[in-house]
Parts: sequence; structure tokens; C-alpha cells
Amino acid sequence: MLKGQTGGNRRFSKGRDYTGNHAPLHDADELSAMRRACQLAAATLDYITDFVEPGVSTGKLDQLIEAYMRENGAVPATLGYKGFPASSCISINHVVNHGIPDDQKLLMDGDIVNIDVTVILDGWYGDTSRTYAVGENVKVLARRLIDATYEAMMAGIAEVAPGKHMGDVGWAIRQVCERERFSSVLEFGGHGVGRKFHDSPFVLHWAEEPGEGIELEPGMFFTVEPMINAGKRHTKILADGWTTVTRDRSLSCQFEHTVAVTETGHDILTLSPRGYTKPPYV
Repeated sequence: MLKGQTGGNRRFSKGRDYTGNHAPLHDADELSAMRRACQLAAATLDYITDFVEPGVSTGKLDQLIEAYMRENGAVPATLGYKGFPASSCISINHVVNHGIPDDQKLLMDGDIVNIDVTVILDGWYGDTSRTYAVGENVKVLARRLIDATYEAMMAGIAEVAPGKHMGDVGWAIRQVCERERFSSVLEFGGHGVGRKFHDSPFVLHWAEEPGEGIELEPGMFFTVEPMINAGKRHTKILADGWTTVTRDRSLSCQFEHTVAVTETGHDILTLSPRGYTKPPYV
């Protein structure tokens, strides 16, 4: 959610994250608090699912999202963040991320749309996103892209464990992309999250080879959120300073979970309370 730009392709430095500081570690009590925030974020996406249909405006979806968060004791992290004007990011078709909700922008039958939310609950940030298929006429390529993006995220998460390296996550995602002949965006990535919206470490969804990057340790919290394009990986930011699109106008897709590194592996903190994974959400 509202990822920082890299100004070029980030590369890992051994034993350090991209800010030059070690990633923060968290204890069991902090994990419990973080889980509550993340579960509310996931519940927000569950709630909005029933409203994602042809003809609804992205502005209306954003209003519903904000109301749900506030009714459950949280506030939207994106609203006013560095000037961002909405309570969620809603990105349609060739929009990679940071799509700004708009009362005049209507979802159309056949669209794919990513909805990215972050709640602040008791000082903790819960961050997650899902892609939705709109209506009955989503094309085969779009469905393939959705399936591959979800698979890539889960393949990356499967590599999260103590003693593994951040590059193992990126390498697993890269393998899915290359097999499906899709491309992973490099200008944006996942990030540490907890009491800060964006923290160390940086999570690049691509790697030159497995085993590179910082070593993962119990107590780390971070997002895994590959942005996968049906065409080339290159992106550009529009004049509003936020909306990022594919340069070749190809479809883009994203899923995002927040994960914690545990003593024995990992814990996905943003699993859907309703059991939703990828479309169709039934």
C-alpha cells in the first residue's frame, strides 16, 4: 500500500535492508496486536466483496471501506498520507497501484480491480490487498494473470522462514512469472510494517538468484505483494503523482498479505475471515 518509489531497481545489500538499518523484531504481545489490525484489514476486504460489481463507482467503494474501518474502531492509514486523498487504493486493469477512488469512475463488466487497504488499529498498521474479477465477462488472459499473481504471492510466502533470505522470496515469485511469461514490477515492492506504515525490510518481488538479501529472523513483519504485468514490467506515474500504470497498457494484477516470521516458519496475518483467497470469492 502506497509503496515508496525506488528511483531505479533496488538490490539487496548483504545483512542490511534498503534503509541501511536492520529490520525491527517483535515479541509475542506485539504479534497479537498486529494480528488484530491485520484481521480487521482482511475483514474490510471481505466486507467490500459484495459491493464489487459492474456500475459501482470506485468512490462509493472507498466510502464504504472508510465507514467499515471507523465502525470497527480503526482509521484508514492512506487518507492524507503524503497527500493521498482517499481511504483505499483502487486500481483497475492496467493500473499497477495507487489508483485514486473517484465518484465518476465506474467498474465495468470484464474489469479486474485491485483494492488495497491499510487500517490503523490501536497504533498498529494492518495492510492487505486483493484483486477482484468484475462481472461475468472477464477474459481468459485476465483470469490467467489473476491465478498466476496469487500463485506467485503464495510461492514467495512459502519461502519465509528463519534462516532463509529475502532473495528466496523474490526468486520464488520470479519462477512463477517466467513460467507464465508474465513480468514482475521492480519499481515497487513489499515493506516492513507494524507501528509504522512503511518500515524495513524492503521486499523485492524478483531476485537474481536464491539466497541473496537479508537473512530472515523471527519477529519480522513485512508484506509480500507482487505486482505482475501481462506485458512488460515497465511502469509510469501519471500527472496526479500517484496513479501508476503499465507503459504498454497491459493488464496488471496484485495480491498482498502481511506475514510474520515465526520460530518455525511464518504466519500469514491477513488471511480472510470468510476464507476468500482469489476470485471467484464464494
